[in-house]
Amino acid sequence: MNLKTDRKTLLIIGIVLLFVGSVALFEISMSLKRQSSILRSRQKEMLLLSQEYTGLKSIVGSVEARKSLTKVEGIVQAVDEIFKSIGLQQKIKLVKSTGVKEKKYSSEEEADVSVEKVTMNEMVNILYRMENAPMILSVRRTSIRTSFENPSLLNITMTVALIKPK
Repeated sequence: MNLKTDRKTLLIIGIVLLFVGSVALFEISMSLKRQSSILRSRQKEMLLLSQEYTGLKSIVGSVEARKSLTKVEGIVQAVDEIFKSIGLQQKIKLVKSTGVKEKKYSSEEEADVSVEKVTMNEMVNILYRMENAPMILSVRRTSIRTSFENPSLLNITMTVALIKPK
């Protein structure tokens, strides 16, 4: 009888230990699954940040490359180069420098530019050349009016800034 009770006790202890062990393994498994899902979400965030970083790095690289392509002395020379490249230098009425603004990492030289009797296509070409110029140009303000003599032609007044890094 003693042997039977010892076997029963051992069997009960074994079942209890097996149950406790399986519960512990289940808890460890669930904890690892939670950690895995947290790490997957972090990985997705890091992937998005990595893609954003790569995009910004390429944009910064292109801007860095643009500022070293030409050695322009000032905004007047920059505007002359833009208009000369598309053959519209004779349509410039006025290029008046309005001053230099010093920023923390750059200086901005602004000028008022007046262009008379240009077609819509020529205006688009001017803006395209300014955007894709080998220097950093920013169009601050633009006023477009039709010409008095010929309503199909435009008179453009714009404020353009040349941004030079320090």
